[in-house]
Amino acid sequence: MSVKKILNEDSSNVVEVMLNGYLTAYKRYYKKIGEYNAFKYRAARKDKVAIVIGGGSGHEPLFPGFCGSGLADAVACGNVCASPNPELIAETAKAVDQGKGVIFMYGNYAGDNLNFDMAEELCRAEGIRTAHVRVWDDCASAPKERITDRRGIAGDVYVFKVAGAAADAGLDFDEVLRVAEKARDNISSIGVCISPCTLPGNEKPTFELGDDELEFGMGLHGEAGVERTKMMPAHKIVDRMYSELQKEMDLKEGEEIAVLVNGLGSTPLLELNLVYHELAKHFAKDGLIVHDAEVKIWCTSMEMGGFSISIMRLDDELKGYIDAPCYSPFYAKGAVTAELSADEADDTLEEEPEFDENDVEKAQITRSKDGVLTELNAEDTRNMLLYVADKIIAAKPYLTEVDSAIGDGDHGIGMAGGMQKAKKKLAQRSGEENAYKLFEEAGQAMLMSMGGASGVIFGSLYLAGAKGAEPSAVITGEDLTRMERKSLEAIQERGKAAVGDKTMVDALAPAVEAMEAHAGEDLLSILKAAEEGARQGMENTKNYTAKFGRAKSLMERAIGHQDAGATSVYLIFQGMREYVENSYD
Repeated sequence: MSVKKILNEDSSNVVEVMLNGYLTAYKRYYKKIGEYNAFKYRAARKDKVAIVIGGGSGHEPLFPGFCGSGLADAVACGNVCASPNPELIAETAKAVDQGKGVIFMYGNYAGDNLNFDMAEELCRAEGIRTAHVRVWDDCASAPKERITDRRGIAGDVYVFKVAGAAADAGLDFDEVLRVAEKARDNISSIGVCISPCTLPGNEKPTFELGDDELEFGMGLHGEAGVERTKMMPAHKIVDRMYSELQKEMDLKEGEEIAVLVNGLGSTPLLELNLVYHELAKHFAKDGLIVHDAEVKIWCTSMEMGGFSISIMRLDDELKGYIDAPCYSPFYAKGAVTAELSADEADDTLEEEPEFDENDVEKAQITRSKDGVLTELNAEDTRNMLLYVADKIIAAKPYLTEVDSAIGDGDHGIGMAGGMQKAKKKLAQRSGEENAYKLFEEAGQAMLMSMGGASGVIFGSLYLAGAKGAEPSAVITGEDLTRMERKSLEAIQERGKAAVGDKTMVDALAPAVEAMEAHAGEDLLSILKAAEEGARQGMENTKNYTAKFGRAKSLMERAIGHQDAGATSVYLIFQGMREYVENSYD
């Protein structure tokens, strides 16, 4: 356990425990939604458009601190630095929908985009009108012509504030959406990092930065910024950041603005107020009118050192929503006299952790016969998937190490947790006669439990290929090849990744091509070819820069490191081959 964190011995359920503490302390205001890591505001105004916000934990008070009167109606909380899963998001929306529609708001990250998109599909299937606003205020993360690739950071707060005020004012769905998008499109932010953070349960920081270094434009998860340089005085840091924001926004004399100075986790208010002191000099020099300013901790990354500056260009409409009263335990404006319920809340809020360190006993694996299998009957399929699940769970430290090099280190725990859930589902399916159904069940369990981009992608690896297939008692090598091709196409359609983008597709695509090249051969030969194709694809990712995820901003710095998702694909095919060959321990 990292010495930097005040944690219990078992840190695998840190989000559940954190949320239990928060909801117990503030039970007058909030109510947990079922058994999910989600909650809603008890005293929300009736007959209104619902606002649901959410994203990865570890950025507190974002997102839990911005739910309340004049703010969001509910919050969907993911694991540390990982998106909540689609089921959690959809159930959060259903808990607050009043028939006026639900608008989701979150930072523009790949995992959030995938999971919230799928949650919208689930909601629409039940007749709930939905839309989303992805916040992309970090002007250092991509050029203006690629604004939809930019990350969301502390500018989220202004979007939530404006949208919450518009919804509480009784605006209809289209108008709330318009106002929220208008707010989003008038916000720019930039951050500076001076020290890294360490995720709960990890021994090492998520990235390295020298004690005498700082990085302009670094993202919340350690994504590369625009320049790494030696430490400098505060006024020079602010000069550089303001210059970038002014170049981005082209603010004119006489314009009105709102300003956020946000601490990233370990920067004290003394230093943040010093930053605003220097920033105010620039506003005065350029003739800008500061209508509203806030210097607080808004959007953190555990104990990361540094701060961000967000500026919002205002007009009369946006000023009205910024000034509107609101209240949560972490953010309040004006006078709010909402009648708050004093209902008793459950003081023992518990939820199954993402990964249970105490649940690592391997499944009892059986086979229909000794020697090499030529096809998979339903029970063999179930046992093969159980074996693969145990293999991934055992590989959690290795996958964490691989992901930590260029990601945030959560891939191992996410994959292991998803496979734990798949094992539980498969344990209940003994006697299932449809082999495809077992792939579906395992994939569905992963999809609805993992969160982050991995939940959608790796859940689809099993689910998409088997879904809709005619029930069958056996799966042949040819059947498995067709399944994997179908899964690959579904994953690429949803995630838009191609070979060379440094994702799991780099391993899956050559594996599928190898399977197709060996069509007509026996099951073992097909799986050997798939394993070798996946291995070579995984190795090839060391030569690529990343096009998706948090490694994207590292650019050339990602070269030399293999992709964690591709590594998991390789291990899955290796596990399938070992089971069919009867070469496992």
